[in-house]
Amino acid sequence: MALAEIARPHGVRGEVRLKLFNEDSDVLLDRDDVIVRLPDGKEHVVSLDGARRADKTILLKLHSVDDRDRAEELRGATIGVMRSDLPKLADGELYICDVEGAEVRVGDAHIGVVERFEEYPTASVIVIKKSDGTFIDVPFVASIVERVDVEARVVILSALEPS
Repeated sequence: MALAEIARPHGVRGEVRLKLFNEDSDVLLDRDDVIVRLPDGKEHVVSLDGARRADKTILLKLHSVDDRDRAEELRGATIGVMRSDLPKLADGELYICDVEGAEVRVGDAHIGVVERFEEYPTASVIVIKKSDGTFIDVPFVASIVERVDVEARVVILSALEPS
């Protein structure tokens, strides 16, 4: 499961600055290794030489990435862990990866599928790929998202404004 994207190199010794998908998560701080998914889709398990907080982000030192040039080559790659390595969820919580690809309905009417989540300064949204191939952003708030059934992979919206 992807937890962050490599935003840019940090310093000259190979550290990378992450864009965290959840700024409050500390999962990457106590890991021995992570999954690095390169922009071309290839994945590698890479040992960590270190991880530390820096304001609202995390700086990672990946094993064998020892200079700024090598760190720059990783820009845009995602950093993740195995689903089984994530903390247990409390009732009513969910992981984004459990909803991506889920069917979206308003009542019984099929609208499309959850393509991805986006975080904006004012709201989290689900990006829905509609049946006609177009995309819409829907705020992921209780007043609009009536129910999420992770097991059935269905998101029920209470309403959808015309687009």
